[in-house]
Amino acid sequence: MSRFIVLLRSVNTGKRKAPMAALRDACRAAGFADVETYIQSGNLVLSSDLASAALEETIQKIVLDNFGFSSEAIARMAQQWSRYASGSPFPEVEAERPGNLLLCLSKRAPTADVAERLMERAMLNERIVLVGDALWIDFIGGAGHSEITPAFLDKVVGSTVTARNWNTVLRLHAMASEA
Repeated sequence: MSRFIVLLRSVNTGKRKAPMAALRDACRAAGFADVETYIQSGNLVLSSDLASAALEETIQKIVLDNFGFSSEAIARMAQQWSRYASGSPFPEVEAERPGNLLLCLSKRAPTADVAERLMERAMLNERIVLVGDALWIDFIGGAGHSEITPAFLDKVVGSTVTARNWNTVLRLHAMASEA
């Protein structure tokens, strides 16, 4: 079995409620091992024999069947996640403003020009760098005030994107390393 981090998009917002204890139970019932969650925003760490794409589909079905709404799942193997947690392109932000530093992951790999295209909308001095399949954004003025919205990210990337802040990246890495 391989260790995975699975990120769910837009859970526990509005009417899209998925209690983490119930999500853990549903994942265990589906045959996943070592299932853990972190905070209420749809962060799963688990072990599975499935490939990433099949795992994403299965988790999406679990959410739909158990909670009645669709949520895109984005899975990465723990080894991939280790690369993210080893450091961002903005090391000074990791210590100074970890809540403003976001790791953005997408269903499909972003194109090489995605950071440049996103920067066209950066009005608050945001900094954006693509490293491999990871898009890193330093929301200097805070993500809530930025013109780089989730919908705009999806449009430019051409795929569903979900983001986690630096503290969450590190915590999920630690959890995946524990089992």
